[in-house]
Amino acid sequence: MQELEHAMRRTSGLGAIFSQTVADSAGISSSDLECLDFLNLEGRVTAGRLAEVTGLTTGAITGVVDRLEKAGFVRRERDDDDRRKVFIAVVPANTAKIGRLYQHMQRAILKDWESYSDTELKLLLRFANQGYKTMLSATEELKAMMAAPKAKRKGATKPARSP
Repeated sequence: MQELEHAMRRTSGLGAIFSQTVADSAGISSSDLECLDFLNLEGRVTAGRLAEVTGLTTGAITGVVDRLEKAGFVRRERDDDDRRKVFIAVVPANTAKIGRLYQHMQRAILKDWESYSDTELKLLLRFANQGYKTMLSATEELKAMMAAPKAKRKGATKPARSP
């Protein structure tokens, strides 16, 4: 199990470095790039939904959307039925430029996956989906813990008094 954990940590770390390189190339932050990736995966969503899938606060999402809109990667669209509702949508012509930065890696991964059986690929898919849910839950739990008053945090100790 330790070997698997180490392999996952190495892959995750290298993925973060790769994403940072892409973000730098696109002129945005890595966290904004992650939000943009969720928008590409989810499609047109509300800011509330984007906050939900990323684990960020709605206030933080407002800043993300402002920056991505200014950079030309997303646009705000009002709902035709409820003008109070605003959706965030990608601008495909501009996000395609970022997508091209991933092509080499995607081709290499697809080639790797060709060596797996359908059963193995289904296991990998299950593993990835469960890992996402676990990470989202762990992120929410950590944020809640950090938001709690320090004295109430599990394992928190009172500072020692001077004599």
